[in-house]
Amino acid sequence: MPDASLGDPRNFVNRELSTLAFLERILEEASDQRVSLLERLRFLGILSTSLDEFFMIRVAGLKQQLSGHVEETGPDAMTPAEQLQAVSKRCHALVERQDRVLLEEMLPALQRAGVRFLSGPLSPESEAAAAAYFQREVLPVLTPLALDPAHPFPHLRNKSLNVAIRFAGKPGARLRYGVVPVPSLLPRLVNLPDGAVPLEDIIARHVAQLFPEMPVEGCWAFRVTRNWDLSIDEEEAEDLLVTIEREVRRRDRGGAVRLQINASPDEPVSRFLAAELNLGDGDVYWQRRPLALSEFFAGVAARPEIMQLHDEPFTPVVPSALGDGGSDLIAAVRERDVLLHHPYESFEPVVSFIETAADDPDVLAIKMTLYRTEPGSPIVRALQRAAENGKQVTALVELKARMDEEANILWARELERSGVHVVYGLIGFKTHCKLAMLVRREGTSLRRYVHLGTGNYNTNTARSYSDLSLFTSQDDFTADATSLFNLLTGYSKPDRWRKFLVSPLGLKQSILQLIEDEIRAGAEGRIVAKMNALADRDVVKALYRASNAGVQVDLLIRGICCLRPSLPGLSERIRVTSVVDRFLEHARVWYFHGRGEKKLYLASGDWMQRNFVRRVDVAFPIEAPELKERILSEILGTMVADTAKARVLRPDGTYERIQPAAGGAPVRSQEQFMALARRAAFSDASRSPTVEPLLAAAGKTEPRQKRRKA
Repeated sequence: MPDASLGDPRNFVNRELSTLAFLERILEEASDQRVSLLERLRFLGILSTSLDEFFMIRVAGLKQQLSGHVEETGPDAMTPAEQLQAVSKRCHALVERQDRVLLEEMLPALQRAGVRFLSGPLSPESEAAAAAYFQREVLPVLTPLALDPAHPFPHLRNKSLNVAIRFAGKPGARLRYGVVPVPSLLPRLVNLPDGAVPLEDIIARHVAQLFPEMPVEGCWAFRVTRNWDLSIDEEEAEDLLVTIEREVRRRDRGGAVRLQINASPDEPVSRFLAAELNLGDGDVYWQRRPLALSEFFAGVAARPEIMQLHDEPFTPVVPSALGDGGSDLIAAVRERDVLLHHPYESFEPVVSFIETAADDPDVLAIKMTLYRTEPGSPIVRALQRAAENGKQVTALVELKARMDEEANILWARELERSGVHVVYGLIGFKTHCKLAMLVRREGTSLRRYVHLGTGNYNTNTARSYSDLSLFTSQDDFTADATSLFNLLTGYSKPDRWRKFLVSPLGLKQSILQLIEDEIRAGAEGRIVAKMNALADRDVVKALYRASNAGVQVDLLIRGICCLRPSLPGLSERIRVTSVVDRFLEHARVWYFHGRGEKKLYLASGDWMQRNFVRRVDVAFPIEAPELKERILSEILGTMVADTAKARVLRPDGTYERIQPAAGGAPVRSQEQFMALARRAAFSDASRSPTVEPLLAAAGKTEPRQKRRKA
């Protein structure tokens, strides 16, 4: 196929619709009765949170393009108006399915497990308990808002839960309304003698006390989602922290992009709220179930009567060779590279790497990047302690990490107060790479130790995200880490990188060259790439060329994938799968056969335009033969073979579950990884491949879909 034809818009899946396809896969897990009940609840909560972010950023961006008459399109050539229409249709269908799963499957299952949700009239005992709770805990913190010409419609905070009230009036008179914001600091579920009631229902049952002179005709819970993106001119900012802090406060005034309401479409209250928020019918989501499900389920999951309905607990293991993870880790890394597969192997050695350095008198300096971390972060506390102990400590805090801007502003100020030298990276770029470096005096010389990761320095997400960590003291790696920190803190661009591939300084070009090398190898070529998203037009076109040249390509893409696989004459040798399971697949791993050289990289970023152009990301090679073989056969090979939690992408952009071969047992990659970690906890020698390796299959030229699916 001519190169010009590869860029035909019909060869690309729309990014927004691919995102929604991923959310549909999450909903599939929530509706799968083979999944434990509380895991299903967790998936519904993840879907709710993900939809919030999708509207706050992606839908808001499309609306801005439409209002600004921007006609720029992506590889699929859909205009902003066409995308908004398609997104609205897909989202409404998704939300309707979410309602059915919750109301028809989940709530009855919870009732059977002993969790009873009350609706309608309450028993006298529960009615009395609800009234007492309202008077004691709720009423003092409520702010009832009447709406009339003297009291205009209030500004409601992003994602806030509210109760709308319609007051009875004379026939033909203008309808009158009120609003009561639901306090976010109170528990969402209220326990009564006969069961649990959502807080918004408690308020609705007693709303007459808030408006004693106004006959109440009806109450409805509703929720507003706003544009949450930041607009910052970094070139003009004198102090980036102050500028972002100001913009974070301002964005709560962003325009509304979605209204969720527990009312039917024909209720006048829906039209009233939509008009006040400047929203159209397509922006209103009429829902029968509780809103803000992640907060709602937080109360459900903590109930003691259903704690046994979680998945079987898994405790991450620490490889025996690392000992206590502190000085033993340094000793191990001095001898060889160390690879950890989280969360199967504990994140604690990463924490100990920094904590031990903070107190080690031989450590002179610590440098690291912080993109997302958690409240009370032990790593941040260790950096503060290191500075207080007189070490040179540099932290690059990314203030523009989406949804974490406020937290990172607070961390930046705390670190500065402790004496840490805090920088914010390069103007116009997000620093998305994850690395830490120690400089240690050993005898008469200095030695550097580096940690490189595919995920964040966050002990909370490290328990639920699947990522990879590499510790090394190799000179080429530590020299590149030093050069990268110098670039980030002082704009000192190195003449060359010894091992790293760095964006925006050539990472994309390196990927295209690696694909080109496989194209030249033809039928001997092999590509396996695992990542969160694939959306870059040039990379997709290069992969199409690879398929046409006879290269077998396996793409393990958790989320967005704009490539269409299995199209005759275009992508018939490309197979795309997505694993959605207990742990969020987050590691980026790229394998290129390289005529037998087996080039293998781990990376902090995806194959997306933003990672190549607007972010500082790093890919780094895995060179130790035993680590390379472990990743190829144990991790990539197992995931390519997954027939339990993997879905395969079809040419039309939809996904279908992969079925195990007739008579064969399903392969669930994450279960395999847990079993491997347990076996290897006491001896690295106990590792063995769990499935037939699939990565050495270079040389076969038949289209991928004609071979076995896994």
